[in-house]
Amino acid sequence: MSNSKVTDAIMPYLRDPRLVRELAYINGKWVHGNRDMAVFNPATGDVIGHCTQLQPQQVNEAIAAAANAFPPWRSLLADERAAILMRWHDLILEHKEDLAILMVLEQGKSLADARGEVDYGASFVRWFAEEGRRAYGDTIPSHIPNAQLATIREPIGVAALITPWNFPHAMITRKAAAALAIGCTVLIKPASETPFSALALAELAERAGFPPGVINVLTGKGADICTLLCQSNKVRALSFTGSTRVGKLLLEQAASTVKKCSMELGGNAPFIVLPDMNIAEAARAAVAAKFQTAGQDCLAANRILVPRSGYEAFLDAFAGEMACIRVGNGFEQGVTMGPLISHRAVAKAQEIVDDAVAKGARLIAGDQQAAPGANFFMPTLLADVTPQMKVFREENFCPVAGVLAYDHFDELLPLANDTEYGLTAYVYGHDIRYIWQLLRGLEFGMVSVNSVKMTGHGIPFGGIKQSGLGREGSRHGFDEYSQIKYYCLGNLPGGR
Repeated sequence: MSNSKVTDAIMPYLRDPRLVRELAYINGKWVHGNRDMAVFNPATGDVIGHCTQLQPQQVNEAIAAAANAFPPWRSLLADERAAILMRWHDLILEHKEDLAILMVLEQGKSLADARGEVDYGASFVRWFAEEGRRAYGDTIPSHIPNAQLATIREPIGVAALITPWNFPHAMITRKAAAALAIGCTVLIKPASETPFSALALAELAERAGFPPGVINVLTGKGADICTLLCQSNKVRALSFTGSTRVGKLLLEQAASTVKKCSMELGGNAPFIVLPDMNIAEAARAAVAAKFQTAGQDCLAANRILVPRSGYEAFLDAFAGEMACIRVGNGFEQGVTMGPLISHRAVAKAQEIVDDAVAKGARLIAGDQQAAPGANFFMPTLLADVTPQMKVFREENFCPVAGVLAYDHFDELLPLANDTEYGLTAYVYGHDIRYIWQLLRGLEFGMVSVNSVKMTGHGIPFGGIKQSGLGREGSRHGFDEYSQIKYYCLGNLPGGR
């Protein structure tokens, strides 16, 4: 393909310019749509390139290609699929720097964070390549004379993977590696804000030797493409990472074809500081948990609960740690926090702050006049937050931290669980009696005690309540792309 539309904002950075693709990838070919969509660098507002927008007929052709590729792909030995996945893994790491640069340009995160995401994303490819060899079934003691009973795990078919802009590399590999390793073919719909990371992965997948139709990347208007994916009987699984609002719409659309749906949706994580915790240590951890990916992270700590005895000291320590965050273009030396994805996200962040202040919160820190550009929002600390404020009730998805004091341990579970979300909770303290009560009582799919880092290829990532359905990563990651077949082999001579 020609890269003539790509601006000078990308090419001078890359060692391998062939990674920049502006066309969709269908059935092993790079495909033009009927129009182009501009892709912007959120740090500068500049257009960094254009991506094609597929027509409905082309989306249906991609679905058909994936369906046709499924029988031969599933028939390969697990070792054969694993070998191709491992070549993909090695190519991802070989091109780590270019993949990270693309991510900074289209998503805005710091170069260090982008490099870390490439490593994180590659780890899922390796994990599932290896784990695909262990997709075991079970034997069942027979209650039927002369019969053998057992189950086998089989790939479900074509899987549609709808991925977000905040982790444009790792959210693809976490889904795709599981689906591919078990024997599914995939249709990847990346966010329109960040298509280049997905298309670069498709380029490397082609080099790795994936047969045509096994991996397809569909670019264009999300609502139109997702509707076609949901309505197709050939698509048997749907995996989505994004907002709870959109997840509900997709579930409704997918109901007509009774697809297997996995949803990684919103979060509103509490960060609980117990009375015996060192205040300075807790503040450092809370800052790390809040401001990762500029707060644009479903795992970000949104509601920070601090004992009143250490409340003011915590606010001081938190503000001091927050002041060390350097905001700017992700390519600048020392920058630890980049822009928000759009000016619309900046306006939403300001709305959350204004709502809290109007309802009595103290604005401790957060001078937006210091923001280095239109899409930047400076780290902000709000004190005296109440459950009536948006910063408490909503997944704010921005660098705004809300802190509130509590007087008694018995207040913690009602406060923490007061949300429709149930993805992640953080607990910092040392008294195992309190920790155990919180571990069991918190209505969240994942609870991290005394550690901000909690994710990885071997853990079952996912939430409860309106934070989602299913799990990603770990051996449970295969559940979303496979089905259990039971068989009864009867009339066996000499059986029992």
